[in-house]
Amino acid sequence: QVQLVESGGGWVQTGGSLRLSCTASKRAFSIYTMGWFRQAPGEEHEVVAAIRKNVGRTYYPDSLQGRFIISRNKAKNTVYLQMNNLRPEDTAVYYCAAQTTYGTRRLDYDYWGQGTRVTVSS
Repeated sequence: QVQLVESGGGWVQTGGSLRLSCTASKRAFSIYTMGWFRQAPGEEHEVVAAIRKNVGRTYYPDSLQGRFIISRNKAKNTVYLQMNNLRPEDTAVYYCAAQTTYGTRRLDYDYWGQGTRVTVSS
């Protein structure tokens, strides 16, 4: 098992940037693919980025290419989500998640953080 703790959420104006962090309770990146999801009010979880275990290949949905960047620091057991040019529609609770395989669906992920809220004002 692995515990995940997110931080870095908050309020930002349209066009601004935020960087979210997710720290794992143990060395995770050789075991787990890490993902970031978000859930807006009344909506389903949506994957926003993932970084594959070991090789570190990244995945983004087409709608977010170029604005969101996932990265990781193995020494700190931390994965980051850099969010740029934020829009009101990016407002959501953002979750960090881990899985032992390579899927991009919510049900592929076994471990979840508690979430961090991001609010983008117009």
